[in-house]
Amino acid sequence: MSESGQPPSQGTQAQPGNGQNKRPREVGGGILMGRIFGVPVYVAPSWFLVAALITWVFGGQLDEVLPELGNIRYLVSLFFAVAFYASVLIHELAHTVAALRFGLPVRRIQLQFFGGVSEIEKESETPGREFVLAFVGPLLSLVLAGVFYGGMQLVEPGTVPGVLLAGLMISNLIVAVFNLLPGLPLDGGRMLRAVVWKITGKPMSGTVAAAWTGRALAIAVLGLPLLTYDSTADSSGFDSLTDALLAAILAAIIWTGAGNSLRMARLRERLPALQARALTRRAVPVSSDTPLSEALRRANEAGARALVVVDGQGDPTAVVREAAIVGIPEHRRPWVAVSGLAQDLKPGMRVSTELAGEDLLDILRATPSTEYLVVEPTGEIYGVLSTADVEKAFLAAMARPQA
Repeated sequence: MSESGQPPSQGTQAQPGNGQNKRPREVGGGILMGRIFGVPVYVAPSWFLVAALITWVFGGQLDEVLPELGNIRYLVSLFFAVAFYASVLIHELAHTVAALRFGLPVRRIQLQFFGGVSEIEKESETPGREFVLAFVGPLLSLVLAGVFYGGMQLVEPGTVPGVLLAGLMISNLIVAVFNLLPGLPLDGGRMLRAVVWKITGKPMSGTVAAAWTGRALAIAVLGLPLLTYDSTADSSGFDSLTDALLAAILAAIIWTGAGNSLRMARLRERLPALQARALTRRAVPVSSDTPLSEALRRANEAGARALVVVDGQGDPTAVVREAAIVGIPEHRRPWVAVSGLAQDLKPGMRVSTELAGEDLLDILRATPSTEYLVVEPTGEIYGVLSTADVEKAFLAAMARPQA
């Protein structure tokens, strides 16, 4: 699950293109396969590697069970790989539907190496909702395992449909059990977080407990091939090396996910420090035809660091861009009017002084700009908020030593 809390310049996602000869892509998202419930579904490039690996491994197993298939077994194996990831997609859709029901925005669903992820942009408001949101995924995987088991009873064992249904039943059961392990970033970790949150009343305590449990789980996964290795068994060293490699990759994913969950939780604790009122630069109002040199003189006298263009009635119409001011040489400033350096105020560029934390970041992400007009709840001009100042405060919060 993704966490929110990106700086304004990084929070907007690249929009998918409309090329006719290739599928649209999003930066870091992969290949856009479509939208379900309005949520884009992406397939990461790593999925193709895993699909090839599943096709190869399952094809080898089919050769032992159904040797008469010949090379067609790889086509059957490819169908199994696609069907398995369709089950993973259903698992993620369960999270997505629950999030949408709770009013939590979902950025995207991504199918990737070792499964999928639903990127939910906000945290649940209560531990109960957090528990439900995490539990519905493994629950639906268990339901799918039951459905495939029921299908096995309707077909002949030892046939292609029977083998496929058995494989899908077992794989969905594994997905459910694995995701129920109590460590972040797995669903079981989120359930553990919800339980500790409920007991202590502190979401951060739940995150710390679930994250460290996830790290312990990663170490256990890394050592699993050593515990299960049998030197007397008739198995190739290649198989052992493959198991160790897959365990190392899975352990790294769990360790990194647990660390990221802990980092983002600590960041969320610090986000309330990002307050529009505290980060706003004091501004002086000037008319559109005011020379830049005169506007800067007034700002210096007032101890202000920003300029707001107002009309004849004193209502703000634009914000003078700092980057544009820097680009004007001093000797030209008496001849340049501020109107030529200003950005007209668009819907979403008026920010309330009362905004803070994630609410502030959401507003800035919705309307990307370099400067915003900050106003009091009464509508009076308070000053100008620079995106650069918000990013500096954001990065400072991220860099602050952990307690």
